[in-house]
Amino acid sequence: MYSGVKRFDMKKPPVKQNRVLLAVSWLLSFPGVWMHNTRIKESKTEDLKPPYLLLCNHNAFSDFKVATAAMFPYRSNFVVAVDGFIGREWLMRKLGCIAKRKFTNDMMLIRHLQRVIANGNIPVIYPEARYSLCGTTAVLPESLGKLCKLLKVPVVSLIINGHHINSPFWNTKERRVRPIDAALTRLFSTEELLSASVCEINERIREAFKYDDFAWQKENRIRVSNPKRAEGLHKVLYQCPNCKAEYRMISKGARLLCEACGKAWLMGIYGELSAEDGQTEFSHIPDWYEWERQNVKAEVQEGAYSFSSPATVYSLPNSKGFIRLGEGTLTHNMEGFAVQGLTSHGVQFEMIKPVPSMYSCHIEYNYLKKYGDCIDLNTLDDTYYIYPHGSAFSVTKIALATEELYAQHVKKPSVLKNSFS
Repeated sequence: MYSGVKRFDMKKPPVKQNRVLLAVSWLLSFPGVWMHNTRIKESKTEDLKPPYLLLCNHNAFSDFKVATAAMFPYRSNFVVAVDGFIGREWLMRKLGCIAKRKFTNDMMLIRHLQRVIANGNIPVIYPEARYSLCGTTAVLPESLGKLCKLLKVPVVSLIINGHHINSPFWNTKERRVRPIDAALTRLFSTEELLSASVCEINERIREAFKYDDFAWQKENRIRVSNPKRAEGLHKVLYQCPNCKAEYRMISKGARLLCEACGKAWLMGIYGELSAEDGQTEFSHIPDWYEWERQNVKAEVQEGAYSFSSPATVYSLPNSKGFIRLGEGTLTHNMEGFAVQGLTSHGVQFEMIKPVPSMYSCHIEYNYLKKYGDCIDLNTLDDTYYIYPHGSAFSVTKIALATEELYAQHVKKPSVLKNSFS
């Protein structure tokens, strides 16, 4: 497709963090932790020393800072998506970071994690593989329990409450929320891990990863008085619960508004929604989001889910940056994803991702502040960033549909014929 382009070297082994850069990471992390009065509560961590596996929830970039503080003074190796290496691969390598393409089955990653453990360090994984869309748990992979048993070291969770309220994925501007709460918990010792089944391990991890930042905000009376606190929320809440119209929601200031029926909601200082007129269908933001999920689930169960749109496609083969492939078509339906198009030189490109290959997908809102909303689809050696045209779509709905399609496939496994050829 584009000859001569070097692919990201996924086989290059991780290194121990450079001592100088390790000190720099502390200097960059602790001021942010202190600024938000972050409280790290430890449980069952007596005599806990590396190597151990650290599993963290993911709501904002600040998660990395809190994790660094929680592991102090020990070395760690973070698993980071390839786009996190753009323009700074040499530095990320020196910091010991391990590159990963999202939602792919990468056996090389397991070898890298084993090497980190052999070095006596802490491998750090964000198993949700993306920022939470509304401050609640994203889907966790079923393979997590198998990985834990394979690595044969203690498993520790770090669950942070408050980062979604401070810097939500749908509008990442800092809100100066304080305090931030974090819980560092040893879920399994090495001995417990060896005697537990994969199902038991997964169940305990899922239980540890139950969190809800908006419920936490309400319970702790955390004020967000920013007058623009609701701006961007329509990216997550894309369907009106009053008239059921999709893709007609907008947000401005502290208000959500449906352009189809005119109904509006106010987001209060404690994160709750209230209708300006009539019934408040959902005061709790995650409840609205889960209602949307149920609507998508119904489409999937009826076999009616389908989306297709012209799209601009970029590729990320390495850490040097994006390559514009050209114009194409994104299709997402009951069979999965298909991206097809032509480059400016008339060369065809294509990526097919059937339903069983993806339990979820990664999306971005207004990526890099200039490209708009997108989804990214990955193989082991490339990533497509796909930007549908127009406004009659929601990448949030596409993400929900990916999860519901996979869930239905797992419950009712079948041989899926490829309708994209």
